Amino acid sequence: MILSALLTSVGINLGLCFLFFTLYSVLRKQPGNADVYAPRLVAEGKLEPRINFNLERLLPSAGWVSSSWHPTEEELLSRAGLDGVVFMRIIIFRRNRYILITYCSLKVFSFAGVVGLCALLPINYMGNQIVIDFSDFTNKSLESFSISNVNDGSKKLWVHFGAIYAFTAFVCYLLYLEYHYISLKRLAYYYSSEPKPDQFTVLVRGIPKSYAESLSANVEKFFSEYYPSLYLSHYMVYHTTKIQKLISEADKVSRRLAYLKSTQKTSQRYGRVGFLGIFRPKIDLVEYYEKKLEELEDNARTQQSLLSGKEVPAAFVSFKSRLGAAVALHVQQGENPTEWLTERAPEPEDVYWPFFSASFISRWIGNVMVIFACVILTILFFIPVIIVQGLTNLDQLETWFPFLKGILKIAFISQVITGYLPSLILKMFLYLVPPVMIMLSSIQGYVANSQIEKSACNKMLWFTIWNIFFANALSGTVLYRVNIFLEPKEIPNTLAVAVPGQVYAC
Repeated sequence: MILSALLTSVGINLGLCFLFFTLYSVLRKQPGNADVYAPRLVAEGKLEPRINFNLERLLPSAGWVSSSWHPTEEELLSRAGLDGVVFMRIIIFRRNRYILITYCSLKVFSFAGVVGLCALLPINYMGNQIVIDFSDFTNKSLESFSISNVNDGSKKLWVHFGAIYAFTAFVCYLLYLEYHYISLKRLAYYYSSEPKPDQFTVLVRGIPKSYAESLSANVEKFFSEYYPSLYLSHYMVYHTTKIQKLISEADKVSRRLAYLKSTQKTSQRYGRVGFLGIFRPKIDLVEYYEKKLEELEDNARTQQSLLSGKEVPAAFVSFKSRLGAAVALHVQQGENPTEWLTERAPEPEDVYWPFFSASFISRWIGNVMVIFACVILTILFFIPVIIVQGLTNLDQLETWFPFLKGILKIAFISQVITGYLPSLILKMFLYLVPPVMIMLSSIQGYVANSQIEKSACNKMLWFTIWNIFFANALSGTVLYRVNIFLEPKEIPNTLAVAVPGQVYAC
């Protein structure tokens, strides 16, 4: 990374941050964006309507930045729940309303900065592997301040190893303290909250079919026999595709109805419905959606009455205590490990219905296919990584595209290409990965949206570790030194010299 290119990238990013802060400050004040920036207040009817035009709405302000730091953990816990508190703890540690202790990230980066500036940087500077020309310092590579500049065989390399161990120990210590704090918060939140039905319930899948009895009777007989003092009741899962469509449509209608009732503008309350809303007269949309919601509810009840005989081999089994649910959750229920499979029941609003009827074999095959697809995606993503590494090396870029030599000689363009464009291209490709990971996780047989999101996060973690840390560093080393594979003995030496500089450039 050339210093001038690095400064250009920093300037562009700071400008974009200022632009986005300004746009957010203006857009959040517009009444039409209330359901986007304040959905909770809109749902609770606590948002005051703004009808009259005000010039202040068009001017950016920074008051929201300071007010965003005011809520205490107790307020966050009541508004956003424990997940919101944990998320904020990643960014900041806080003890009370007025005393800001420190930033979590700042602790890590402060320690790394002190060690790097006070210990590692002077050692790297005192090496003579790379000649430093301070007369044209802005146009020189910063690789001269990396570990690549340390002399071969120097005992000072032990300082780098010691710094790595010290940094790792420091981060582990911070993680231990944070984990201990969050664990106490979680236990306190768990004991203070009211018991929920899903805490007394387990999901049972792979229920064996019997020609003499229905699946429901089979479940009741099984758990009444093996858990006579703990078993309470069960609820079978049915094929409810039509009902789910009706519920989804009713949810959209109810949200639209709530929005119309919350608005004070009569122009939004009256409108046309039908194809493109053109050929029909204006009607009261509130009355229209209320009638449509009643029709959807009637249709859903009708479909519920027709569910008999559409059972799937899955059921929610409830117990009289949490202990009973825990015992059934952690004990193998039958001799066949693919039958009577128990797992924690998801919360009612977290249920993902499509895979309740999936068998153990089909889910296993789906998992294998998803793993294979993730591997293929990781390999294919190596292509944009190679492109990014090519942009960081102007000499290689001129070799690939000779017609760009004249353009690349312009200082500003070369700085943008080497300093900003590689990270921009890489991030644009990375934005396409999370939706793909969520799609792949959704076909693995999970029965809860939170399980799908957790699986997608795990996939993104491994994907990022490989493509950003390993592939991004090794690609710039191996691609331009393919001949090292012809001499295997030289591979360690070549990588030891080239990888630090390449990682520094990343």
